[in-house]
Order: sequence, then structure tokens, then C-alpha cells
Amino acid sequence: MTSFNKKIAIRWADLDPNFHVRHSVYYDFGAQQRVEILTELGLTLDVMQTNNFGPILFREECVFRKEIRIGQDISIEAKMAKLNADASRWTIRHLFLNTENKVCATLTLDGTWLDTSTRKLLNPIPDIIQQVMRSFPKTEDFVMT
Repeated sequence: MTSFNKKIAIRWADLDPNFHVRHSVYYDFGAQQRVEILTELGLTLDVMQTNNFGPILFREECVFRKEIRIGQDISIEAKMAKLNADASRWTIRHLFLNTENKVCATLTLDGTWLDTSTRKLLNPIPDIIQQVMRSFPKTEDFVMT
């Protein structure tokens, strides 16, 4: 697999007063896609809850390039841009693409894993996390740190 792609439908509630997608919706679409990707790779919400861990974000940034309006066909492509050797830190990049495959926005986030019982960073990183994060499709400029 080279990337995770998801078609999205723009809803009336996603629009701002200028009739294009409001900024926070990009973050919501990215979060939903990440949960779906982790689930598809076997790292379900049940697995996380049972094992007392979950992803947390240090940084999330969206760069807007082109307006997205209601009625447009848009897809989101997600790839791993950076990953630590033990999968403890990672960067995921989402591209919001129109039907001409032009980038409308780029959502980039840096994250890690939280032990939900101690509320501290997870250490060591369980094998299932390492396997899932390593199987993520990579960007062309992917860096293993």
C-alpha cells in the first residue's frame, strides 16, 4: 500500500461564513482518518483501551492552499513522514486533494503514545504499536530517526 486515501463529503455544517470549509474541519477529518487507519491496521480503540495506551499530539498544523467548497470531490491521503526507531515519536502528513490531484491543504502532526493509567508517556512501546506504525505508508521524504 502506498497511502491511505479517503473520499470525504463536505457538509453544510463544515462551512464558514465565506462558504468554504472552515479551518477546524480539516483537523476533524484528519483525526477521523487516523482512527480509521489504526483500526484497519489492527490497532483498534478496544486494543488501546484494554492495554491502557493511546496516541497524543504535540503539534498539529494545517497549511491552506486552495479553497474547498461544498459539492467538491475531495480526498485525504495520509502517510508517515517521520518515525523513531521504537515508534515512540512520529509525524503523519495528510494531503487534502481535489479531483485534479492538486493539494488544497496539508495537515501535519507530531505525536507519541500516552499510558492512560499513569498519564505519562508510554515506555516501552508495545510490539503492536511498533508493527502498526512501521507498516504505515511513507512519504517520499520519509525520515527514520
